[in-house]
Amino acid sequence: MSFGRTAIFGIVSLNRLKTALPYIFGTATTITYCYVHKPFNKHHAAMLDFFRLIPTSLDTDVSDKYPDKPSESFMAESITNKDILEKDALNSYQARMEIFILKLQKQLCHVLEQYEAKQNSEIRFQVDRWTREEGGGGITCVMQDGEVFEKAGVNISVVHGQLPVQAIEQMRARGHQFIARNIPLNFFAAGISSVIHPRNPHVPTIHFNYRYFELVDVDGTIHWWYGGLVLMFKMKMIIRLFVFLSFSGTDLTPYYLNENDCKHFHLSLKKTCDKHDSSYYSKFKKWCDDYFNINYRSNERRGIGGIFFDDLNQPNQESCFSFVKACANTVIPSYIPLIKTNYQRSYTTSEREWQLLRRGRYAEFNLVLDRGTKFGLQTPGARIESILMSLPPIAKWKYGWDFKEDSPEMKLMKVLKEPREWV
Repeated sequence: MSFGRTAIFGIVSLNRLKTALPYIFGTATTITYCYVHKPFNKHHAAMLDFFRLIPTSLDTDVSDKYPDKPSESFMAESITNKDILEKDALNSYQARMEIFILKLQKQLCHVLEQYEAKQNSEIRFQVDRWTREEGGGGITCVMQDGEVFEKAGVNISVVHGQLPVQAIEQMRARGHQFIARNIPLNFFAAGISSVIHPRNPHVPTIHFNYRYFELVDVDGTIHWWYGGLVLMFKMKMIIRLFVFLSFSGTDLTPYYLNENDCKHFHLSLKKTCDKHDSSYYSKFKKWCDDYFNINYRSNERRGIGGIFFDDLNQPNQESCFSFVKACANTVIPSYIPLIKTNYQRSYTTSEREWQLLRRGRYAEFNLVLDRGTKFGLQTPGARIESILMSLPPIAKWKYGWDFKEDSPEMKLMKVLKEPREWV
């Protein structure tokens, strides 16, 4: 074919394509619209949900800035009045903490729902916003019986009221200095806590909580720290009991030891700690290993640890808040890659059996040794469902184990009894 004929053929074809383009685009638009609004089958619906659920801030840290669209950034209406919260967002650590945990709760719930949507589009977080008569409230988000997550809870609480003399004296015994003597004081407490129990034995369980506390002394001085949280529950005859939920931090509980996963998790935490204080990681890791110790099981740890701290109020408030935000923002990059790598791995009946046995240990620690759980269960009027949110949905106990010394199960047990330095 000559060059002239080729050119003429190309021009004619281009003109025909221009004529056809509006019809092509129109047909494609119609098909897309119908597909999005009424997918062809359940699998397609799940994939569409997956893309819809991707938050715009997934790859960025959550901030304490009040969002332009709160309804899209929070799981439910804020505990504090939204006008007051927005007004105080620049000059109040109470407001900044509440905004931060509201946004972090939303982000984490959306990230978890992405993975669930790949397998079962009908499983989503149930949202329960609650209030308390004495002041404040919380938002409990729980996802249950999923294909990826058997149970996942992400809770926040923002409470305030009067702290009685007995509770103040307990704080004084922990080293806090107050002018007040035999006088109740006003307090404020805000925090986020989460426990995620995946279905696949090769995906570890994670637990974290980060909390902020303020107490106003008789001279107007505001005593503040990050770590311990006080919750107030109403009892009969107008008596009130105060429950201390200590510590802030993140820890990991694997069922099978994947050393790369453990190193990634601890390295993520160490990098965050080192940006703020080079002594933090080693100090807070030891604290975590010591706390999650089932002493009556021959000092068997619940998991491979992480970081935990309490009463953090040095060097200054902004530095402490920045550190807490950084730690909380490390949860997703430290844990989600472990889900991504392992949640579709095949597993055997015996591996599932081992997971349930290890979950039994998890439940033991929470019910027998964990201070917050124990006090909460002994408190009349407490939100029992929220307290027990941390427990796995299915666990198992068996009289005696029969695993070979060089088995993967015993490899994990060795690390649980002799905590390792992962980084």
